[in-house]
Amino acid sequence: MADIKKHTSQGLGAKDDGQASGRGLQGAATAGSPLLFLREEELRQGIELLFYAYRDFISDPDEILAAEGLGRAHHRAIHFVGRNQGMTVAELLDILRITKQSLSRVLKQLVDDGYIEQKEGTNDRRQRLLYLTDKGAAFERALSAPQRDRMARAYREAGPEAVAGFRQVLLGLIDEDDRARILAAFSQW
Repeated sequence: MADIKKHTSQGLGAKDDGQASGRGLQGAATAGSPLLFLREEELRQGIELLFYAYRDFISDPDEILAAEGLGRAHHRAIHFVGRNQGMTVAELLDILRITKQSLSRVLKQLVDDGYIEQKEGTNDRRQRLLYLTDKGAAFERALSAPQRDRMARAYREAGPEAVAGFRQVLLGLIDEDDRARILAAFSQW
């Protein structure tokens, strides 16, 4: 068994108290309980489900992007520029955590193809502010529509308590020092 609050060299580890043995996620302690015990297999299934979910979640946009000669890095740039109109290149680099060289290549193609426009900063002319063009905004909506539909369906099927739990799990997967910034950005939208 694994106590998900304690990390060991073998992963998540605490001794099995015998009470949670043989139970799946349904039989595990609930959130807010002092200890939540998960077996190694349950953790591996969670990882695997995340891989499968991501594969299917990204499949529709991948087809749309491929038809335009674009890839997932372009999708992420379009998504975050669309959510943060007027963001700087440095802010986008911080979110994507890719090299300047990689982002430069992606942005050049998106600017050349008319999806993103760059404007000089009002206070600092060296700053490049990023905006989706009308074409870029329409493309972002086309990319995110199947993802929004998939999320809405999954949320409806799971119910509000599961949605809140899912959000909490996703936040828990994000590096702790990044969570507050991400939640603050949500409040701006």
